[in-house]
Amino acid sequence: MAQTLEILSRRTTSMQGIRSVVHTMKTLSVINSAPYEQAAKAIETYHDTVLEGLHAFVTHFGPIKTPASDHPVQVLIVFGSDHGLCGNYNEALADHVAGFLPQREDGPPTVLCVGAQMADALTDQHIAIEETFFPAASVDGVGRLANLLTQRLETIRTRAEPQDIAVSLAYVARDGAAGQRALIVPLLPLDQAVLDDLAAKPWTSRSRPYFSMPANDLFRTLVRNHLFATLFRAIAEALMTENAARLALMQQAERSVDEKLEELASETRTVRQDQITTELLDVIIGFEALKKDKGDPPEE
Repeated sequence: MAQTLEILSRRTTSMQGIRSVVHTMKTLSVINSAPYEQAAKAIETYHDTVLEGLHAFVTHFGPIKTPASDHPVQVLIVFGSDHGLCGNYNEALADHVAGFLPQREDGPPTVLCVGAQMADALTDQHIAIEETFFPAASVDGVGRLANLLTQRLETIRTRAEPQDIAVSLAYVARDGAAGQRALIVPLLPLDQAVLDDLAAKPWTSRSRPYFSMPANDLFRTLVRNHLFATLFRAIAEALMTENAARLALMQQAERSVDEKLEELASETRTVRQDQITTELLDVIIGFEALKKDKGDPPEE
């Protein structure tokens, strides 16, 4: 259906407004990703310090064997988004979690969810959620959320006694050239391979490590800091990949909007040219009619 210049002008203005919003969202995604990436690098250094503390602990007290529990209380923390405009980010992770749960022989775990959009995606997969947390809105909020989750795990552990708890983390992580992929990684109990590697690692200092704290209190403090650092890293990684997914979607939307603007510009030029041609034809026809009227002989 032919459209007037006025309609095309309104559509072009609306599309330019949409492009402005898309460009703003794309810019915000780039800006938001950088602080989370820096926070992830910083917490890796902190985590290395915690692991060095564990190394000193096992050097002083000897190898540690994590107790094996037949039926630990299973806990799964799923890190998702609280906002949209990031494609199927939450749905893909929820689908991965849904495929992971039936493989467990010890029944469904206690699920803690981060992000309202993630909670909706898990509910669509018929996964029961015990509690939903607000995701971090800034880098400062990453530490707050990591502390909150650490405290929540401590509450679950106290409630589960004398049973142990086994905690896993589900989040979307970067995967080099592949972009992103959903991961489910164990958090508790501590990986025995990591403890064995620390015990086998030589102590390079001239003096042996010495501690003034009681051994049990020191070990609990080190484990708590290990949990905090790992949760902090998972939160930062999830926020980075969320913004990366939003950036990719906004880039695709920006290309689509630019193509539509080009179509509207081409259609506007065509309609304007048709109008100019019609007006020129009207002038020519009028001029020819006037010439013809002037050339007729006068009536007597």
